[in-house]
Amino acid sequence: MLKTSLYDTHIALGAKMVSFGGFLMPVQYEGVTKEHLCVRENLGVFDVSHMGEFFIEGPNALSLLQHICSNDISKLIPGKAQYNYLPNSSGGVVDDLIVYKINDSKYLLVVNASNIEKDWEWIRKQNEEFNADIKNESDAYSLLAIQGPKAIEAMQSLSDVDLSVLPFYAHKTGTFAGVEGVLIATTGYTGSGGLELYIPNENVKQVWDEVFEAGASYGITPIGLAARDTLRLEMGYCLYGNEISETQSPIEAGLGWVTRPDTNFINSDKIGIEKKEGTPKKLIGFQLEERGIPRSGHFLFDLNGNQIGTVTSGTQAPSLGKGIGLGYVIAEFSSVGSKIKLQVRNKMLNATVVSLPFYKDK
Repeated sequence: MLKTSLYDTHIALGAKMVSFGGFLMPVQYEGVTKEHLCVRENLGVFDVSHMGEFFIEGPNALSLLQHICSNDISKLIPGKAQYNYLPNSSGGVVDDLIVYKINDSKYLLVVNASNIEKDWEWIRKQNEEFNADIKNESDAYSLLAIQGPKAIEAMQSLSDVDLSVLPFYAHKTGTFAGVEGVLIATTGYTGSGGLELYIPNENVKQVWDEVFEAGASYGITPIGLAARDTLRLEMGYCLYGNEISETQSPIEAGLGWVTRPDTNFINSDKIGIEKKEGTPKKLIGFQLEERGIPRSGHFLFDLNGNQIGTVTSGTQAPSLGKGIGLGYVIAEFSSVGSKIKLQVRNKMLNATVVSLPFYKDK
């Protein structure tokens, strides 16, 4: 089992460690609800160094990325980031990822930990006809996500970059906590703003310590993967292996907004037709109208007792105090306001299809 460079730090902080994506990772420290609300109200720090980092560069980098990515990479400018997925040749998704444009011929791809090896082999194979310079640097970098409404203010004293002027999904390389060459990005997976820092492994402990010192007066706390999941679910963000997979249509998953078939990416013809004509199923967000907690694998029904779909993710939302979930249903039941039923054990609970995100920032 792999460990991040901060493994001993997490143990010293009393974190509960679990296996995730091939790594031993902190799932929680003081409790999911407390950690979740800390991010929503103040700021918290996630060690997400298990994520993968690939660098694509050279004169053919753009051509390769246009071929393998769903979004229009040509629209990216240096200093900006873009959400994407890697379509496969059968109508599903190899992985979802963020693409950062470093300069006119260099890009950073950040992929899910559980898919690093698979993604690398997929990109390497596709690159045979493009011959771009590709490097898997996943073992060299750590990633800290400092998330929450107070993150920018609390961290400004540590950086020579003016963090307040960076727009959403932007990045700049600069000095952070005395470490040069840190990629500082305004990306995240929580919906509460903040930063993500790409740091060489040998420097991450120094950065971690200074981050907590700088954030002490702001109520900073370490956050585990369990709260990361409840935070992303309140935003309706997809999770690979739940809402998206090798067999799941990205259009059904609601990823049409990052799908640009005119770039002629892999399987763009089929996916383009689905985007234009619609799909038989759709991913929805639903909220329970009574007590209960949706879980992945629970079944969804119409008011006549006919099964119409399946839950992919669910939780008791800490920010809302209600049970919420994502799931796939027959398209005719996907309209906001539709009344449906959730089966939890032998009980049928009332639920309503709602617009995403579940959590609206104040």
